[in-house]
Amino acid sequence: MALVAAVIAGGAFAVSSVVHRADETAGMPPWQAIVSHVSAVAVGIAVAGVTALGVLLAGEVLATGLQGLTLPAPGGGAFTGVAAAVGGRLAFRSGIRLSTADLAALLFSFLVIGTLFAMITATDPTWWERSFSQLGIGIGGWAFNGTVVIAGLLIATCGSYLGRDLHRMLGDDALPAIASVVLTWAGAGAALAAVGMLPLDTARIPHAIAAFSALGLLLAAVVLTTVVVGARPVLRVLTIALVVLVAAGLVLTFGFRMLSVAALEGIVVALVLLWLSTLVQLLAILAPDVPRPSARRSPLRA
Repeated sequence: MALVAAVIAGGAFAVSSVVHRADETAGMPPWQAIVSHVSAVAVGIAVAGVTALGVLLAGEVLATGLQGLTLPAPGGGAFTGVAAAVGGRLAFRSGIRLSTADLAALLFSFLVIGTLFAMITATDPTWWERSFSQLGIGIGGWAFNGTVVIAGLLIATCGSYLGRDLHRMLGDDALPAIASVVLTWAGAGAALAAVGMLPLDTARIPHAIAAFSALGLLLAAVVLTTVVVGARPVLRVLTIALVVLVAAGLVLTFGFRMLSVAALEGIVVALVLLWLSTLVQLLAILAPDVPRPSARRSPLRA
């Protein structure tokens, strides 16, 4: 059911993007068109992943609440059809006009759905006493690991869309600074994806390196983005508060042992998502809502 719904959702997003946004890259230099197309493919994969995990989570909830229920073939087909129709409809609407705010909402939804599913299927019920990485251990670890990998893809794609909005707002003169923002978000996404591809039980040290790299790169991306956006008091205050709170959380976790690593991870994710939601709302006001082809052959030089 999850696979069928995911394929239909991904296909609906692809069709919608081609029909409604085919001319979005008209007049763009090759590098800008490539970034746009790669970002669209990444969003399509994420949409399929969200749909699949949503169906799996719904199945687990129904299995827990309706123990002993056995669906005949027609019932299973109807359930699959409803799931595919809902996922396909939402995916098609996303493809019509995808904003950075929509992408941030997709990231939030995916993290919530994926983490809840991983919690329900966790082999270690005491995972919360240590870290979220414990959810990636054992037979059901694929749920958490897959969630983290696709979340990393979404974070990198968010960085690409943030770069698009910043370019629409600031123009070609800011391209070198915008490129550094996009690359830092991409690095954070790659590090987070590495966390899922290097499970804690099979690659403890590389997993830890990837996790701390993701944290450091996320903070760097937040600070860089704030600097490039410019003198926006609300965003600047929120960025300072985020950095201070994360630093305090690190001290409380590793210095005084007052917080578990799982609590620290939850705090960091919540703060970054809060900051990102504020940023995308600000960019929705400041950045024009029309494509802006670059006049440069490369984002790094004139």
